[in-house]
Amino acid sequence: MKNDKINSSALILFDIDGTLIDAGGAGRRSLDYAFYDLFGIRDALKDIRMAGMTDLRILKDGLKLHGLNGGVTVIDELRSRYLYHLQREIGNPNARVKPGVVELLRRMLPMYPVGLLTGNLNRGAAIKLSALGLSDYFAGGAYGDDNEDRELLLPIAVTRFYEKTGVRAAYKDCVIIGDTPKDVDAAKAHGACALAVATGGYSYGELARAGADAVFENLGDTDTVLEFIRHRIDTGE
Repeated sequence: MKNDKINSSALILFDIDGTLIDAGGAGRRSLDYAFYDLFGIRDALKDIRMAGMTDLRILKDGLKLHGLNGGVTVIDELRSRYLYHLQREIGNPNARVKPGVVELLRRMLPMYPVGLLTGNLNRGAAIKLSALGLSDYFAGGAYGDDNEDRELLLPIAVTRFYEKTGVRAAYKDCVIIGDTPKDVDAAKAHGACALAVATGGYSYGELARAGADAVFENLGDTDTVLEFIRHRIDTGE
């Protein structure tokens, strides 16, 4: 595939956990440790399925589950403790970059602006990506502390891209790459393209049934992934 001049009217946005990386359980452990630090509750979030949720929503659901006060001060304290533990936990030996990710990003960057659309807190995203050598690939994005509702993150990412470059990407020319039905929903809510990858907690079939425009087992087939994105942006189909 040739490397075209960068298409600044498009925007490619990646989820992090399950899509770009496997954090080796660092996120869940760190959230549980935060609840233990503040409330003495062990495994506080064991009954919450976190895949696709924003960190802010997870914190609020955890507080509600245990009948705890969810005021701003409490949320801020939990965030602080979570980030403290994440900085330590991300160094675990099971944390790794998902197959094909680095090659895809290297080839994508000359062609499209690349950013993040993630449920991670901004600082949490930075901790994870820095630890696994991916920080330099992304020109910002939208994060879980921008809004607890993932479906409201795409307009934030587009606005930030416009403020940085002066070019406003049309929602239909955005491609959201993620590993959960919530990533698919975040794209479909605005008419964007949903490219799903079955490297997280959901199968190929589950992602297809969620309405993804394309589903890949992983991101290792770089040519095919880039060809799909190019076709979608060029034709809208």
